[in-house]
Amino acid sequence: MKKLAEAIVKFRILIVIITLLITLVLGYFIKDIKFNSDIMSYLPEDDNVAVLFNNVGKKYGGNDMALIAIQSDNIFQKDVLEHIKQLTDSIKTLEGVGTVTSLIDVIDIKGSDWGIEIGKLIDAYDLPETNEELDSLKQYILSKEMYRGSLISEDATTTLIIAKINSAVSDKSTITNQIKEMVTEINMPEKIYYGGIPFMIFEIGNIISHDMIWLGLSAFILIAFILLLSFKTTRGVILPLSTVIIASIWTIGIMSILKFEITLITSIIPVILLAVGSAYTIHVINRINEEKDQDTKKALLKAVAYIIIPVFLASITTMVGFLSFIFGSYLTLIRDFGVFTALGVFFSLVLSVTFVPALIAMSQSKSNTNMDKARSDKSTILNNFLKQLSIIIFKHPKYSFTIWSIILIICVIGIFKVERRVDMIDYFKEESTIRKTEKLLQDKFSGSLPVYVTVKGNVQSPEVLNTMNKVQIFMEQNEYMKQTQSVADLIKEMNNIMGEGKTIPESEEKIQQLWFLLDGQDIMEQLVSSDLDEGLIQGNISTTDNEALSKFSNDLEQFINENQSDECKMEVTGIPSLYERLNQSIVKSQMYSLILSIILVFIIVAGLLKSPLKGFFAIVPISATLILLFGFMGFTGIPLDIATVLVGSISVGIGIDYAIHLITHFEEDYKKTNNVQSALEESIKISGRAIVINVLSVSLGFLVLLFSNLVPLQRFGLLIAVTMISSGIATLTLMPVVINLISRRIKIKSLTN
Repeated sequence: MKKLAEAIVKFRILIVIITLLITLVLGYFIKDIKFNSDIMSYLPEDDNVAVLFNNVGKKYGGNDMALIAIQSDNIFQKDVLEHIKQLTDSIKTLEGVGTVTSLIDVIDIKGSDWGIEIGKLIDAYDLPETNEELDSLKQYILSKEMYRGSLISEDATTTLIIAKINSAVSDKSTITNQIKEMVTEINMPEKIYYGGIPFMIFEIGNIISHDMIWLGLSAFILIAFILLLSFKTTRGVILPLSTVIIASIWTIGIMSILKFEITLITSIIPVILLAVGSAYTIHVINRINEEKDQDTKKALLKAVAYIIIPVFLASITTMVGFLSFIFGSYLTLIRDFGVFTALGVFFSLVLSVTFVPALIAMSQSKSNTNMDKARSDKSTILNNFLKQLSIIIFKHPKYSFTIWSIILIICVIGIFKVERRVDMIDYFKEESTIRKTEKLLQDKFSGSLPVYVTVKGNVQSPEVLNTMNKVQIFMEQNEYMKQTQSVADLIKEMNNIMGEGKTIPESEEKIQQLWFLLDGQDIMEQLVSSDLDEGLIQGNISTTDNEALSKFSNDLEQFINENQSDECKMEVTGIPSLYERLNQSIVKSQMYSLILSIILVFIIVAGLLKSPLKGFFAIVPISATLILLFGFMGFTGIPLDIATVLVGSISVGIGIDYAIHLITHFEEDYKKTNNVQSALEESIKISGRAIVINVLSVSLGFLVLLFSNLVPLQRFGLLIAVTMISSGIATLTLMPVVINLISRRIKIKSLTN
């Protein structure tokens, strides 16, 4: 390490120049980075539910339904109907919109003197004008079971325009924005609500772009303030922040070059690097400040040679925590997050042990002052606090251990209260317009979460149509599934008008005669395949409760398995099924990533420090932190979701840094003094200072996420702060107690071997 330190000091100017050149080149490509807030676009390609969901979208005009709810005292007024027509026609002109369904443009099946008449529910070119005509139209439409509760609310105060966005469209947010712009241009006096997954994704995209700027800036200012209070020098502020800014530029630049996009999860990489990456530079500066050699060059070389190993260990274990997301994650965006955050951590490591010492060496060559005036002073409040802490620990180790044991036992109880929650609505604050819209859609209609059942077979056969009808009846028995739709509904309606009851005809020939009248109707493209070998049952479910969705999905799967045959094969997909997959993957991902990260961290620490005992010491505070984390989640009601599922492994990766620095310092001092207590006291005093500064900067950096407009990121920021504080406290209290107690029962020599 000494030779490496000498090389860094010798080639300091070259290192700085190369670093700046790389930053300029990679920074140039950031302009091409794209945002993608569509979580559904990151579904795995090999999952049958995800594949079927995407195939339904391709085959039946899209599965992304943008819902525009129009609310008035009475929808059946001429000016309101004209506004609906105007907006329907406008949305149809948008490239990328598959089908548009509204009261103005939907099929109507009714009897006439000639038999069955198929036309439009409302004649857009001959809208009723008188109150009598409007009231008659209202009564007629409300009598239609097919549309009451799906297109028009039962109180006739709200109606829907449903625009399906083609699955082939890559940028759905642009189309969603164009729809909103059209509504604005029309300047409708009615209340307008935007719902459905496309509008949720659009809103998430706006929040991501806003949060990346303002939350990143807020974290930057807050961490700078903490660093200024801690080091009281310009260098102590500029160096850690410049390191993570450069690391962030390199990471996002490479993402742009490789055509990866900024997502809900990867959007917080800069904040993570700002909070985590600064830790390595903090430890480097702290060690340099602690060197007492009057020769500044020797002091710098000695400090850099010493700090490289613990900083390397800390960064590698942190990277392991992030890379563990590659295994067991259902959504590919979580894997991307793990890979690129690990890459950013690696860049932070490289910069902290090369770029930072090089800059310090350059500044010292111009000014022969010794280390910063902010060198640790025995009279500082922090040093006094750490000194008193070490005294308490060694005076009452068993009491400290008992207190920790009680806390952890209580937290174990909380672990059993932790819930899983996969709900896109839950991403938004209670007062958000998205939440209000979803409540309206659930109260007035059938919600916004689509459910699909594909039925393979001859869709003109009575057996297949009756099976479809049977499935629909079962689905509608669920309290949250108000209405479903399939081609079977149209055949039953036509058969009823023919006077034979609202049933499926018994012969295929009769069905084909009725089917002939449906040929060419727009709705058929949404309900049956072009070669008539598959039909689609579709509906929306009006709840986002995970337990209710899970029960619905499981019950429907079981019913279908019991009722399908060789002539009629069925499969289920839709948002409830995808949510169920996500729910299962959250537990799977949490278990895999946690177990893997803990095992790898132990192996890395034990291997590089050449001691299984040190590996054990390192995971003691992490294990305690994880119990505290999940206990805290259980007692506070914070669920495992798409963001909080990341916290456990991140906590292992980041929190282990503190233990590594303390163990490394303890080992060095113990070799000098051969006294466990003295070595631990010195370690707590010196490494403890950097740990406390790091805990404060990382915690406050992540707490900035509390101001995000996305609830999962708020929870994520809070939980990371909790785990960092817990890790810091456990490292400075629990781990020294464990080392002290174990040292009384084994040979002292083995502690450092």
